Amino acid sequence: MRLPARLLPVTALAAASALLTGCFSGASAEGGGDGRRIRLAMMQPPRSGLSPLSDDAFKLSRWSTAETLVELDADGDPKASLATEWQQSGRTWTFDIRDGVTFHDGTRLDADAVVRSLAEAAGASPKPRILDGVALTVRAADADTVTVTTADEDPLLPQRLSSPQLSILAAKAYTGKTVDPVGAGTGPFELTEVNGASAASLDRYDAYWGAKAKAPGIDVRFVPDGTARAAALRSGEADIVEAVPVSQAALLDEDLVTEVPMPRTNTLYLNTGKGVFKDASLRAAAREAVDAESIVKGVYEGRADLAEGLLGPALPWAAQLRKPVTRAEAGDPTGKAVTIGTFTDRAELPEVAATLQQQLQKAGFTVKLEVREYANIEADALAGAFDAFILSRATVLDSGDPAAYLYSDFASDGSFTIAQLDDPAVDAAVKKAGETPTGDARRRAVIAAEAAVLTTDAAVPLLHERVVQGDAAGVVGAAHDPRERELVTAATYVR
Repeated sequence: MRLPARLLPVTALAAASALLTGCFSGASAEGGGDGRRIRLAMMQPPRSGLSPLSDDAFKLSRWSTAETLVELDADGDPKASLATEWQQSGRTWTFDIRDGVTFHDGTRLDADAVVRSLAEAAGASPKPRILDGVALTVRAADADTVTVTTADEDPLLPQRLSSPQLSILAAKAYTGKTVDPVGAGTGPFELTEVNGASAASLDRYDAYWGAKAKAPGIDVRFVPDGTARAAALRSGEADIVEAVPVSQAALLDEDLVTEVPMPRTNTLYLNTGKGVFKDASLRAAAREAVDAESIVKGVYEGRADLAEGLLGPALPWAAQLRKPVTRAEAGDPTGKAVTIGTFTDRAELPEVAATLQQQLQKAGFTVKLEVREYANIEADALAGAFDAFILSRATVLDSGDPAAYLYSDFASDGSFTIAQLDDPAVDAAVKKAGETPTGDARRRAVIAAEAAVLTTDAAVPLLHERVVQGDAAGVVGAAHDPRERELVTAATYVR
């Protein structure tokens, strides 16, 4: 979907220019005689030093520097990457490791390297969320073969191993107190430098096992301010800009902006563990007070899809299988004081919060907002410090399958339980979804788990976002990935 062009207001341009001062200073636009380096403006800075065991793994994936045993095709089915073949026998899967692959430090990919990386992930605290509820043992059968055995039969194991959080890195990555991916991946680009939360640099890795990257390298800058990211594209300071705010999309030349529906849901999480929303009737009152359609029209200017459930139009089967759910009756919220948290990294969310504040206050709640950068608010959100939290959440980010997201966010022992939910029916439903074989039966189990969550009103789905990405006129081959796993690939370059 292309968007109309308008001129950027002078005041917004001035503010953005101040934020952009030196944004790509020191980054060479030329490299090695093979064309320009790609200048990339990203939204969120690293939160865990680019450790692949955190959400930072998706940056490594989007830069094509770290790779996994398995990738996902457009339908979410597994395909070969660092593993060429695999087969299941009960609780054990056997993977054949690709021959001729070297890490960026020159060491060889073999079964021991795979075992090391997967064992580090399985033993991490907290675990990568793709392993929520999954106990696995990894062994080298021989130099080129790995077996992965789970406590219970896991039909989704190949898809799990596609998660960027399970990237395979060289031994050097694991020698310190944290996992350090610099110079340790296998992808077409080598991560050579990380400058805290402000920048990163990558160079083409000429010994890559696949097709050689067309670009000589990537210069990354982290620009949390959405207006500044859009201005970087408009001024020519950036070649590719991720997450262009909806408010800025219409201010850019229509040929520079691409919009793609994605499996990402804006959700109002309600704290069921303590405070006002421990009362199911007050959660119901909050749900009834929300007018999500006005948020889609007003905040997102119609460039989002109204949520009927947690899973959106990027998974068309969800709407086909979904049935109405029974919820608690609304109580009287008059005078009940609540604090809603959200973050600034996604430019629309503070405005969403302000709109919800008005809607809930109209219903009788007294509402306070707390808005920070995500890196400074996530820990408090996970600790249950807020009565409610507004989150933009990818629902199939890790495995291409939403069962992992439902477990992570809503199981009592999930790793991302902002709603602090502890409900036996939800636990049983999300567990069943994770254990059901792939296909129609699994999809039905996933929708049953979604219904169990919605029944509790622990989460009020608002809308489903669309990817809004900016690519400069000279960019060729940039990925437009609904799963947010790819951005710059070996095929991407700047004319």
